[in-house]
Amino acid sequence: MEKVFLQACRGEPTSHTPIWLNRQAGRYMPEYHQVKGNLPSLEFFKNPDKAAQATLDAQRILGVDAAIMFADLLPIMEPMGLELDYVAGQGPVFANPVRTAKDVARLVNAPACEATPYIAQTVKNILPELPGDIALIGFSGAPFTLASYTIEGKGSRNYVFVKKMMYEAPQLWDALLTKLVKQLVSYLQLQIASGVEAVQLFDTWVGNLSVRDFRIYVRPHLQSMLEQLQSTVPVIYFGTGNGHLLEEVATLGFDVIAFDWRTPLLATWQKLGVTAVQGNLDPIVLCADKATIATQTDELLNEVGGRAGHIFNLGHGIIPETPVDNVKFLVDHVHEKTAR
Repeated sequence: MEKVFLQACRGEPTSHTPIWLNRQAGRYMPEYHQVKGNLPSLEFFKNPDKAAQATLDAQRILGVDAAIMFADLLPIMEPMGLELDYVAGQGPVFANPVRTAKDVARLVNAPACEATPYIAQTVKNILPELPGDIALIGFSGAPFTLASYTIEGKGSRNYVFVKKMMYEAPQLWDALLTKLVKQLVSYLQLQIASGVEAVQLFDTWVGNLSVRDFRIYVRPHLQSMLEQLQSTVPVIYFGTGNGHLLEEVATLGFDVIAFDWRTPLLATWQKLGVTAVQGNLDPIVLCADKATIATQTDELLNEVGGRAGHIFNLGHGIIPETPVDNVKFLVDHVHEKTAR
């Protein structure tokens, strides 16, 4: 059975524009809270039964063309030696951030089947229940974004410790990212071997870099990651606030480049000359009324004009305040508007 999402990843014509949404399984959805219950976030992410249920619920409720494995970017760091907690009102926090050569040296690499075996089981739990025409996406953080969390120890506005290491100790920076890339490659290879049909790299913080810094400190590690991964499935790259970096990104050879909501979709697609793109409705549009959602969605679809290789998505994740009915409306509207 043809999966329209995978056809679009290859730039092939599709029966309609495929749609899935960043953070489609999330706190805006009552079923998510029912599945999570009182379980702490870290335990929830590492529970294959509950993670699979959250994945499947979101796909079924919304009717999207792809499911994305429910997980989080950061638990991969726990078996490497970082003490991770999710603090109410603050988000993920590492109690022992990586700041020195000694800190980098103590980070442990282990095969993902040993370090994060729950990921393989989550995928195996999802696949039998997923409709035959729906693709399953796996994912990980990208090296820069993971390094940023690892060094800062939490979310950051100015990335002082990150940039301090990059500029003052570039060899230490490279040593850290080399270890992260090795773990990420193993992690994604395990997902692919378990049955995911595409993978997405989330580079949420990369937009804080200049083109020069991206070229020197990040690009070589993304290139190394792609070369080591030798992926047999499409690889999607998604960053935010990174419109100024996309020409650099486009030369790396990702199968799909996802745009945030600030990026002019068609003009950038034409400029980059890539096969497939994903995006890029502003997620806050989903907090408006349905007429506004329809208008904004139509503008984006009319701009693309049915060009093969477009995967409809948001330019970031669904926020918790979003009405579920609005999300369902968006999915139905894209399907109806683009049926060919």
